[in-house]
Amino acid sequence: MPALNASATVVVIGAGAMGAGIAQVAAQAGHPVRLYDNRAGAAAQAIDGIDRQLGRLVEKGKLDAEARSAIVARLQPAEAIEALADASLVIEAIVENLEVKRGLLRQLEALCSADCILASNTSSLSITSLAAGLQHPGRVLGMHFFNPAPLMALVEIVSGLASDPALAQCLYETAKAWGKQPVHTKSTPGFIVNRVARPFYAESLRLLQEGAADCATLDALMRDAGGFRMGAFELTDLIGHDVNYAVTCSVFDAYYGDFRFQPSLIQKELVDAGRLGRKSGRGFYDYAEGAERPHPAELASDASVESCVVEGSLGVAEPLVQRLREAGVNVVRRDGTGLLRVGDAVLALSDGRLASQRAREDGLANLVLIDLALDYAKAARLGISCAAATSEAARDQAVALLQRAGLKVSQLADIPGLAVLRTVAMLANEGADAVLQGVGTAADIDLAMRAGVNYPQGPLAWADAIGLAVVLRTLENLQAAYGEERYRPSLLLRRQVAEGRNFR
Repeated sequence: MPALNASATVVVIGAGAMGAGIAQVAAQAGHPVRLYDNRAGAAAQAIDGIDRQLGRLVEKGKLDAEARSAIVARLQPAEAIEALADASLVIEAIVENLEVKRGLLRQLEALCSADCILASNTSSLSITSLAAGLQHPGRVLGMHFFNPAPLMALVEIVSGLASDPALAQCLYETAKAWGKQPVHTKSTPGFIVNRVARPFYAESLRLLQEGAADCATLDALMRDAGGFRMGAFELTDLIGHDVNYAVTCSVFDAYYGDFRFQPSLIQKELVDAGRLGRKSGRGFYDYAEGAERPHPAELASDASVESCVVEGSLGVAEPLVQRLREAGVNVVRRDGTGLLRVGDAVLALSDGRLASQRAREDGLANLVLIDLALDYAKAARLGISCAAATSEAARDQAVALLQRAGLKVSQLADIPGLAVLRTVAMLANEGADAVLQGVGTAADIDLAMRAGVNYPQGPLAWADAIGLAVVLRTLENLQAAYGEERYRPSLLLRRQVAEGRNFR
């Protein structure tokens, strides 16, 4: 089914930040738009706000004045819900309350024509539940925009049990026509993004709780090694801990207490204390005027390193070898199992085991484990952990070698999987389970995570690049270390490894 014609009237109900943003997107795409809110004057005020925002774009030369005027002319406030009867598409963006939204949808079904599509911008409520009890539940779908709607590319097109597939495709094509990047998904808790993203927050929160490192160091590793725009603590401070914690609790409850989605006691304590992040002035970081931002912990070494030995392939970390050569380090290659030796130190990419456990099991003295990086050729920082028996001198030799490659080095406590590796493995695992359960395709899940939350790479494509066998082994070792179902590998991941296939 094709996209809605640009002449079709779009109605947005709810004139808050999301509703106003969606109305702006539709108007910019050429639709006549009516904005309705049950608060007197709220719709007109929101349109004034859109006009001001567009005015700033004109001032910056990103929009011409004529286009601004045309967009604003297409935006009209509706004084009564009865004025919405001729809509072709209604998108509600009201309070996240199931019964309130159901009541609105019943009103709209009685008011609007039979071919009007009724869409909800809900981020967490079941589309199946919203549509239940309506005479024509097939025309109810989710059209989940991300905030701010005019800037964020992703739109999740959510189908409930009764949703008409042709209408889902119409919304998909309409979102594309509006300049967005849509994905199809089923109405399951969290849809794609709010489900698959949970480990990004959960693993950093767990590492903090276990004393692996401080917030600033963990955030720096996720940025400088993992390639994420923000670390978990910066991001949750920006989102607001009340919001982020509520979403985690919602997904956890919806999955009947599955330990993969367990909320963090640390985050609950922040919420209880009213430390909600930027909006309250304090969260993991202090945002008071003049407050000093903590610096990540870094190691420094004065050891002299001129050569190293690479035994076998370092796998995804292989670009590090070229980086060392370019820095003037003499690299000797020989057969082996993927180890990097410098002086007395032995470096290896983490496989999810504790450094001390791996040193004992593999007979490796002075073992230093290195964390995953998005791109070892460009990373600015790398995390390491050391076995208990690793000497300080050996650690300094390892640090000196990494410094020769231009890397800042941050040490974590001896924890399984370090920071970036375990986070990416868990993101990929959740993405794999979502594919297995028909929530979305591998391509749509990767697109959703890149366009919806700005991940540097889709988690399933990233797992392919690392090697699915490496990801599976990491998860199995994490599960063995913790003895918890939280790290259980997805059946689909196991199947892909057994069949020798990638996700993408």
